[in-house]
Amino acid sequence: MTSATESETSSPRRPGRLARTWSAFARDRAALISLIGLLTVVILAIFAPYFSPHDPYEAARLMRNQPPLTEGYWLGSDSNGRDILTRLLYGGRISLLVGFAPTLIATLISLVLGLLAGYFGRWVDQMIMRTLDALFAVPLVLLAIAIAGVLQPGVITEIVAITVVLVPYISRIVRTSTLGVTAQPYIEAAKAGGAGEATIIIRYVLPNMISPVIVYATTLVGLMIVVGSGLSFLGLGAQPPAADWGTMVSDGRVVLKKAPHATIFPGLVIVLVALAFNFVGDGLRDALDPRAGTRHHSA
Repeated sequence: MTSATESETSSPRRPGRLARTWSAFARDRAALISLIGLLTVVILAIFAPYFSPHDPYEAARLMRNQPPLTEGYWLGSDSNGRDILTRLLYGGRISLLVGFAPTLIATLISLVLGLLAGYFGRWVDQMIMRTLDALFAVPLVLLAIAIAGVLQPGVITEIVAITVVLVPYISRIVRTSTLGVTAQPYIEAAKAGGAGEATIIIRYVLPNMISPVIVYATTLVGLMIVVGSGLSFLGLGAQPPAADWGTMVSDGRVVLKKAPHATIFPGLVIVLVALAFNFVGDGLRDALDPRAGTRHHSA
């Protein structure tokens, strides 16, 4: 007869939840390639001084509007003679920050508001959600422009404006997910067992409702990079001579006919990075909720 120890040794261990999630995510080729691409962009932006061939603010009048593949200027130069590749690398720092920071801050705020509204309900739910509905009624981009227009233009203004407009959207997702979890029998069992409200929220509700919030926040990062670039394009975000993908597009429109690459390259980077975040978000959704992936692929 086989002993319990031998049985445990011979039986294969089931992979942990994190390993299963990564395995499911890695099977999505588009999501995996997008993740690798985004990590590459982040690394290039962080270590821009080591990869960039020029100073991002150095203007060379004799090298203005040079086409791509010019010696020393792989992607050409802008109307001030600055290397476009260098400014794209440095610009990634601001553009990625404007995408990540507001989404992270808004998600943390929304977790608190949405959990309180969804768990306690009644007057707490009404007070929180009706207040957020006032912001939700205004289109996201218009509200961001209005807030940024009131404040002094700059990167901090971008982050504040985008954070404010994101809170109502993420809070709704958190509230909806919380309502689904609080209806589960194990929540009633925890209450019957004498667990406190804080314990139930942190130990039982939060871990079981966080997956859709993570997926939604991931896709929002790409969208917020587009919104932030739009604010910079309008002069409400990063200010010249700061390298930012939105300001690069704005600067390039002045010489659009003469040097279209000055606008095309930063615009293309914005689109590709935003799409990559969407693909990663789709991959996370399918990995964290296999049933959603099955519905998605069978549709």
